[in-house]
Amino acid sequence: MKAAIYPGSFDPVTFGHLDIIHRAADIFDELYVSVLNNSSKTSLFSIDERVNMLKEVTADLPNVHIETFSGLTLQYALDKDVHVLIRGLRAVTDFEYELQIAQTNRKFSDDKVDTMFLTTSLEYAYLSSSIVKEIASYGGDISMSVPQAVADRVYEKYGIIK
Repeated sequence: MKAAIYPGSFDPVTFGHLDIIHRAADIFDELYVSVLNNSSKTSLFSIDERVNMLKEVTADLPNVHIETFSGLTLQYALDKDVHVLIRGLRAVTDFEYELQIAQTNRKFSDDKVDTMFLTTSLEYAYLSSSIVKEIASYGGDISMSVPQAVADRVYEKYGIIK
């Protein structure tokens, strides 16, 4: 079976993330959507909340598994014996950063781990979790950016009633 890992913080999961998840799930037999537990980063949602949201919005995808991990993505992939990492690209600026990481991962894995880049659909190219949080924090409409269940949770975190 061919498996891949799509790592990220998913704070919160957006339609851009879901676009990549759906497309990668069509390519691979098993897709691990892996939520990074980064204690040095302040997140809006706890790791459990992010996992639960991802499970809810991917419930219709039987080959998608939601997990958490800490530490280096490369070590996580090697420990799982998964040899492909999925990364979404929105713009050229994403590519420069992601290319460097992909090359480093390949080198430090003795060519065992590759990175597959999927470009985000144009309708989501502008979208990031940071933008969603900023818009929501001012009471703006994020319904075009995240599923309704996620939007409700984001607004709740900011104490905004919609």
